Amino acid sequence: MTKMNNEQVAASAATIRAATDVGGTFTDLVYFVTDHSTGEQRVVTAKANTTPPDFERGVLEVLMRSGIRIGEINSLAHGTTVVINAIAERKGVLTGLITTRGFRDSLEIARGNRPDFFNLHYVKPEPFVPRYLRREVEGRLAQDGSERWPLQLDELPAIIDDFRHEGVQAIAICLLHSYANPAHERAVLEHVRNLWPEVSVVASHQITREWREYERTSTAVLSAYVQPIAERYLTRLSGGMRERGFGGQLYIVQSNCGVDSVEKTSEVPITMVESGPASGFWGAAELGRLIGESNVLALDIGGTTAKCSLIEGGQVKITSDYWIERSRLSAGYPILVPVVDLVEIGQGGGSIAWVDDFGKLHVGPQSAGALPGPAAYGRGGTAATTTDANLALGRIDRDYFCGGEIEADMDSVERALGPIAGRLGLDITEAARGIVRIANNNMVNALKLVSLNRGYDPRDFTLVAFGGGGGMHAAALAAELGMRKVVIPRAAEVFSAWGMLMSDLRRDYFITRLVSLAPDQGAAIRALLREAVDGALTQFSDEGIEPERISFRQYGRLRYENQEHSVEVPIPDGQLHAVAIKDLIDSFHQAYEREYTYRLDAPVEFVGLHVVASAEVGKLEPTRLAVTGRSLEDTRRPNRLVDYATEGIHEAAIYTGELLEPGMSFPGPAVVETKGTTVVVHPGNELTVDDYGNLHITLS
Repeated sequence: MTKMNNEQVAASAATIRAATDVGGTFTDLVYFVTDHSTGEQRVVTAKANTTPPDFERGVLEVLMRSGIRIGEINSLAHGTTVVINAIAERKGVLTGLITTRGFRDSLEIARGNRPDFFNLHYVKPEPFVPRYLRREVEGRLAQDGSERWPLQLDELPAIIDDFRHEGVQAIAICLLHSYANPAHERAVLEHVRNLWPEVSVVASHQITREWREYERTSTAVLSAYVQPIAERYLTRLSGGMRERGFGGQLYIVQSNCGVDSVEKTSEVPITMVESGPASGFWGAAELGRLIGESNVLALDIGGTTAKCSLIEGGQVKITSDYWIERSRLSAGYPILVPVVDLVEIGQGGGSIAWVDDFGKLHVGPQSAGALPGPAAYGRGGTAATTTDANLALGRIDRDYFCGGEIEADMDSVERALGPIAGRLGLDITEAARGIVRIANNNMVNALKLVSLNRGYDPRDFTLVAFGGGGGMHAAALAAELGMRKVVIPRAAEVFSAWGMLMSDLRRDYFITRLVSLAPDQGAAIRALLREAVDGALTQFSDEGIEPERISFRQYGRLRYENQEHSVEVPIPDGQLHAVAIKDLIDSFHQAYEREYTYRLDAPVEFVGLHVVASAEVGKLEPTRLAVTGRSLEDTRRPNRLVDYATEGIHEAAIYTGELLEPGMSFPGPAVVETKGTTVVVHPGNELTVDDYGNLHITLS
């Protein structure tokens, strides 16, 4: 499906910036053109089907559909699911591991954190590197980075020969305590490259300088496992763009809400494991700053999943304690890379409804995907989905499905809902209501995980909902949580791509260093900060980025002495004298109490450093929409009956979203329809259009 402005872009004296986001169902595009002579700014959006396993085909297809001249694009930001898909589908390459003598099995021993704790038959997740491909070298560092035993490289040639014989395509290196001193890892890395220049190889210190041996090993292994896959994908994508005349800068969106170069990302591809969702939440934070809403609960409802994150004070929360495939039955796999702190559930427009053996209705996590998709698509789908239920209730206009580009197959919708209704002993309408209510309940629980479960009251936040299904469910979710306001961004269906255009070049640096947080330890912490900042400046300088373009934010990871995990708090600028150290400790107590509901009268310890380095690479500067004087009546379409699932059936006013202008407002029951999404305004709610075309829904 496509949403586009058919005007061709005049490139003279203009800057064109574009972004593409590969989702589970659709590949989205947003590009904007700034005319420097007039200051005029135009935004164009488009959609195309995602094309696994050759995802670059969908990217090139959506660029073609948009009418953009690829050769005139100045910069393109790209987010992709290729890394997380390769891990989830086990389609990486055969990987070998080189580690310190005696630590060959740390990858398999893992942690005793199994979630299904009382299951006597619990089976740990299988390591990505089998034992026969895990090898050891002699030599050892102490926890402070000093050398305990010298490194011995004489066994490496035999290890490399064995790896060649076994068909290994990538090698991960993780040596004990290399977070404190990477010298041994660097020596092994250099020697492997000399012995086998063609192999893909990565060392843990290239990814993270944090402690925890199992987590660092897992991170290095997963990065090596996907590196050849990601490199091939990025090479095909950049090559396809160059063949079509692209001469601008290609940036890859990272999981930390920033972007980075293709070259840097190819070296450590695990950093883009959640690149698509991250950009949407960064866009929500930027939108919040634009409209004066600094505290935001962001919700992205796509075709396959729903993802949510909490934004406080305009800042997206970033964590490096991230686990892939963690569930109530599996511990999953840790990765120590900066990832936006989010909760993701299998709940989207394509989520399949089903009834279990006890007659209980469920929605998701299985999805109909892009092919065959929901039954309404008429592509052979036979399972009832959330989209089918919304169509059956009149919440989506069957005569304007997918912007009128697809004729809704209502016969297939009824056939899909029939078995569900039969199993439940209900009619089709009641079954559809049940599907919508359960989908909403699943998403409410996800929103609680990022708010109430972490000590935040959702009533203190504004819900910013986007993705193709965001506007469909947002008002009901906000009402359930007691929230007072919902914002649906303009072009919500491609908002993650919009967020990419708001991103900076960003890198996160983590260094573990244990320091007692005594009043006289400020100089030691400041020296550590200087080390991290100097390293970042050197790295950026090597890539031609001037120091004056770089900004820094600094955080400390603190804990009560002898506790296991830490809490991150901002470190103030300037000298860390005794008063500043006390303020830092007070901030830790507050943050700890908010997260864990209590504080201790115990010494506080500095565990490590987190420095964020950012450089602007040309962000989208949104402009206010022009007001033509169009009347609200000019935006109306014929009224229709809409089943609101919880508030009954109402005759709703229907509005064309593309025609709404700043200052317009109207009450619910109403529905706003655009080519890419539908916004359901419940009875008693009030909708207002702001200066940028965003829809603000005030709940009664």
